[in-house]
Formats: sequence, structure tokens, C-alpha cells
Amino acid sequence: TAIEWLGENSPQVLSGPILLEPPVTNTASRPQVNVSPLTGTKPPVGLVPSNVTGLPVDLWRGSDPALISDLIASVPVRRSPAMQTLLYTLLLSETRAPSGPGNDDVVLLARLDRLMALGAVDAAQTLSEVAGANRTEARFQRWFDATLLTGDEEQSCKALSQTPNLLNDYRARIFCGVRAGDWETAALTLEIANALDLLSPADLALLDRFLSPDVFEGAPPLPAPENPDPLTFRLFETIGENLPTAPLPRKFATADLRDLAGWKAQLEAAERLAQVGALPPNRLLGLYTARRAAASGGVWDRVAALRRFETALNQNSQNAISKTLPDVWAHMQSVNLEVTFASLFAEQLATFDLSGTNANEIAWHVGLLSPTYETAAKAPVGETAYSRFLSALALGEPTTVPAPDAVTQAIADGFKQEHPLPDRISAALARGSLGEAILLSMHGFDRGADGNLTDLSGALAALRSVGLEDTARRAALQLILLNRRG
Repeated sequence: TAIEWLGENSPQVLSGPILLEPPVTNTASRPQVNVSPLTGTKPPVGLVPSNVTGLPVDLWRGSDPALISDLIASVPVRRSPAMQTLLYTLLLSETRAPSGPGNDDVVLLARLDRLMALGAVDAAQTLSEVAGANRTEARFQRWFDATLLTGDEEQSCKALSQTPNLLNDYRARIFCGVRAGDWETAALTLEIANALDLLSPADLALLDRFLSPDVFEGAPPLPAPENPDPLTFRLFETIGENLPTAPLPRKFATADLRDLAGWKAQLEAAERLAQVGALPPNRLLGLYTARRAAASGGVWDRVAALRRFETALNQNSQNAISKTLPDVWAHMQSVNLEVTFASLFAEQLATFDLSGTNANEIAWHVGLLSPTYETAAKAPVGETAYSRFLSALALGEPTTVPAPDAVTQAIADGFKQEHPLPDRISAALARGSLGEAILLSMHGFDRGADGNLTDLSGALAALRSVGLEDTARRAALQLILLNRRG
């Protein structure tokens, strides 16, 4: 050849099938393609990782955000501690917002609002911070309200002073200005708001006293507002006209847990929050045992009864336990704190043999209401139809014994493998909307507790079908033992 290198490094000629050829389909049909919107890659927001809660980060996938918000806001959990625990798990688990533009805050704000309504203000404050409280005015408003009730307003006031457009509320700017020591600017802001008619007469009167307490010394107290927000509550507290929290929504009880409140106010607030699972049992126990009862009646009787029972436990006195348990149990029942009591004392109480005493059945019920209900079920008390059913239910086998009445029969039906799921729940599960299905099941359980036995069976079957066996058992046990129907 005329060009020497032309014949060099010639391509290798392959014989036989060409293995590197892309695969060829045998049909003309379109292949299955999985499509996921880019918004699905948003980081999950929550306080508890999904590997702890067992819930997927795409819990709200395929659901209408407005529907999820309504379900979160309205799901009733007051009568069922098991449902309270499940709701907190849903609200605090790390989850992504539903896909779609403008959906980022819809479910998040619903989660924050429900936590506040339940009295879990610390959790709402922390969730706001994790989500980015400064990103939107709505998020900042929730964070600001929470800090006012927990006593951490210095953080939110500092953020507001740095970025005033985070909250369009002259009252907040005046409050935070005074806390920062800038009285002149706060007074000028009040004058501007007054001149422009931006505040109601009630707010103007309250802020006048807040800014100039000496001027109003000896003046009659202001009328108590019917529906105060956290800022109004704190302003009244600052001028020395504290509003009692008992008639206010549960979130205000958090303010009484601060050291500023007396012991009795702290105790009553702690009981109120513990009733809905918004306060850890050990914190309630710490308040109960902080000191001796100062008087008698009401919360003081509960303090005295619990202290006597705890003393009997610590002294390992079987006789004293059998005498003090019925009294303290009756007191716990009077304020719906049976499950809180069980979580505190069930394991220790189980180490004592109380057979032959009046406290024996109570101790067994305490065990069934505790996280160790399966252990308690293996040593049933009595041979009644109810005791046999309770034992079988705690072990997950209520269909193996006769049901004593219609409610227990509905519970047993919910534990049958072939029991059909309610249509709305089946539809939600079919499109992968796990969170929606769980919330619908919780609504169904509450209707079942009110007497709709079909809904009761369907809700239990649905909870078990998505892996919430423990929740289903505990909810059913509590329904029978606590008798909080209607």
C-alpha cells in the first residue's frame, strides 16, 4: 500500500452472535416505565427516623394533602392511649411532603397544629426548628407560639428582630422589643399601630399596661379574653394578671410546667397533658413525688395515694401493696391515667404474688394495660369468660375462645385473617397511601368505640394488615378495660 500505516490496527472481524448488541424486544408494546416526580426527592422532615418508627418516608404518597390535613386535625384519640401513641408516631416520624407544587407546608402545618392542640408543645417547637422555622411566615408563627408557652421566646424574638418580615404582628414586635431592652422603639411601634388603627382596643389596653406598668398601678384588672392566643396569654402574665390555664385549650397547660408556677398548678397541668400522652410518665411521677401533699382533696389525695403505694413497692411489702394498690388505682381511674400508671409500675408490680387479695385482679389489669401485656396474659386471673378472652386477646388469639358479648365478638372478628377491609381503606392501600389508610383506620376505631361494631372490626383488621399488630391489641385491650365508650 502507498500509505504504510493504513493496514495496521485493522478492526477485528467478529463471527457469530454479537453479544454487545442491546437487547431486542419480541413485541411492539411499550415497556413498563417507573415515573417519580422530582419533588419526591425532598428530604423528609420529622424528629424520629423511619427505621425507628417503622413507617416509610413516603407515608403520605398518593394522598390529597388537604384530606390528610383534615384527617390529622380531626382524628379522635382522647379515649384511646394506643391511638394517641400511634398519632404521635405519625406526626413525629420523618416523612416527605406529598408530591406536587405548593404541598410542602400543608401537611407539615397540620402536624404542628395537632401537636399544639394535644399539648405536645415541646415537640411542636422542635419540629418547627427542624423543618426550618424561618422559611415561611406560617412556620414561624407556630414556632413563635410554641416558644411563648415553653419559655424559650428569647430565641424566636431574636430571629424576629433580625428579620421583622417573618411575622406581620405589631404585638409581637412590641413584646420582643421590650424583651430586647429597646423600650423606645416598642413605644413608638405602639403609637404607630394606634394611629393607623392596626390593633383592637383590647390589644391596645393590654400593651399600654405592658409598656407602662407604673401608670396603671392600682387600676382594676383587664377583662379576661375568651379565646387568647399564646402572646396574649404571656402579656397578661407579664403585667401580673395571670390567666388560669384550666379553662383554656390544653396547649396552655405547658406554661404551668415552668418553675414560675406553683406545685399544685404544675401537678394539674402535668395530669392534663399525661391524659393525652403529651407528657412522659416519668416526668409526671417526678412531680407526684417531689414533695409531700400540702393539703387534702383533689390532686393532693392522688399525690398521697401514689406516694403510699410507691413506698410499699420500695419496701417490698406484699401486704402494704395489697392495701395501697386499690386506693391508688381508683385515684388514677378518676383522672384517666391508668395506662400512665401501668407503664410506670407494671413490671415491678408483677414480681409480687398478690393472689388471694383484693388487689390481685387490679394488678393483672395493670399488666394488661402495660407494654408487657403478653407476659401478663400468660398468668390470667380467674376463669371467667372475660378473663379468658382478655388473655387470648393479649396473645393475639381472641378467636380461640368464646366472646362474652357483642363488643368482644366484634374485636375477635377484626382478628380473623379473612375479615374484609373497609372500602376507603382498601382503596388507599391499593394506591400506596399508607398514612391515609392508617388515619382512616383510627377514625374507624373511634366510631367502633362509640358502638359501630362493623367499623370496630374493620379498623382492627386494617391496622393488623399494615403491620400494626401491637397497636391493634393494645387498643382493643384498652377499649375493654378502660370502658371509655361514649
